[in-house]
Amino acid sequence: MKRRNLAAVALAALTGLCAPALHAQTKWDLAAAYPATNFHTENLAQFISDVDKGSGGKLKITLHANAALFKAPEIKRAVQGAQAQLGEILLANFQNEWQIFGVDGLPFLADSYDASMKLYKAQKPFLEKKLAEQGMVLLYAVAWPPQGIYTKKPVNNAADLKGIKWRAYSPATARIAELVGAQPVTVQAAEFSQALATGVVESTMTSGATGVDSKLYEHLKYYYDTQAWLPKNALIMNKKAFDALDKPVQEAVLKAAADAETRGWAASRRVNEDTLAKLKAEGMQVVPPSSQLKADMAKVGDTMLKEWLDKAGPDGKALIDAYRK
Repeated sequence: MKRRNLAAVALAALTGLCAPALHAQTKWDLAAAYPATNFHTENLAQFISDVDKGSGGKLKITLHANAALFKAPEIKRAVQGAQAQLGEILLANFQNEWQIFGVDGLPFLADSYDASMKLYKAQKPFLEKKLAEQGMVLLYAVAWPPQGIYTKKPVNNAADLKGIKWRAYSPATARIAELVGAQPVTVQAAEFSQALATGVVESTMTSGATGVDSKLYEHLKYYYDTQAWLPKNALIMNKKAFDALDKPVQEAVLKAAADAETRGWAASRRVNEDTLAKLKAEGMQVVPPSSQLKADMAKVGDTMLKEWLDKAGPDGKALIDAYRK
């Protein structure tokens, strides 16, 4: 009898030890390149909270903001190699790998939120197919506010940009610098403020949101609101990690992603208004571009679209045709 009781106790203890494993949480890492206060990062934080609730706590995601886990150019490869299960990337950063990634960085192709969404819908099937081939899933994408030109001195035309040290963050922004005769210097968001303080760069083309994040008003005087393009951040996921989740948790992730995309685009519009007001309040001159500057930059856009189509091949033509329908 005693022997039976001991066996029962041992079995109960073993079952107790195994119980947590049966209900174990899955833990993921999400690598992001922008500060915790950036609207994209805040959207990621809400996405994580929604996944936690939607999965009943079965999937816990840790957010690593401000390039704390991987630098911006490293994030895509990290997700592909399952070093992080999730990562947020600026699609245009990867144009040299595959031209379609950079279509939303072409100046004046899509220069409003409505046009940017139309371009995203045309681009999305191509993105999903390419990422699937690379073992990843596109969860959602959200546009940055429209891009403008920041400078220390007044700029009336493209010639005024000649020789200026221009912060580039993507192949497209580097090419713009080359076409206007500026000196492109690659600087990621996390190092931007220091680069300005040390004189490594003295101008850039980016959004009002980045202008506020990096306190560009402390170093630069002018923001020309050219509304040149609206590049997108995309949240990507390792496919094997996703496939390993049970169906209800997968559905929770996809639902949270769909909500994050809708929320993110609305937030981007609000941030655009708020950040331009903030730049003005901090003493920066926020002005429309002169007609000559706009015409000069439109020529840059035409040149870059032609170059892009030559490199992008049939997929690029199909994408632009779908966008222009």
